[in-house]
Amino acid sequence: MLDHVFISVSDIGRSVAFYEKALAPLGITVRHDYDGKQGPPGHPDLYGFGAGGRIFFWLRPGVVEGRAAHVGFVAASREAVEAAYAAAMAAGAADNGPPGARLHYDPRYYAANVLDPDGYSLEFVFKSWQH
Repeated sequence: MLDHVFISVSDIGRSVAFYEKALAPLGITVRHDYDGKQGPPGHPDLYGFGAGGRIFFWLRPGVVEGRAAHVGFVAASREAVEAAYAAAMAAGAADNGPPGARLHYDPRYYAANVLDPDGYSLEFVFKSWQH
């Protein structure tokens, strides 16, 4: 199981605002900022998102490699997939696959895909067999 993921972003303010809106429909609403000066020399400032007592998705200022990363976020229902997709699009995402079944994976795999402001591939996914 993964504990956390970091991605580098070109404009931290823009990205924090984007993810606050895009992740809220999934229940990912806890925010935590970490001042890099508290860590070892050269540690970056971090801007975290989480839920359920965990911060697991972190942004850091830096060089963007866009499509070098794909992050799938768990949704609790098809409706949550649709709400996250709508929120992300309203916050400035680019469409990369509207909500729907991903039959090439499994008929019960329901997802939506967007590109964030830096071009990172995001997926909001509901897998009924995992709930």
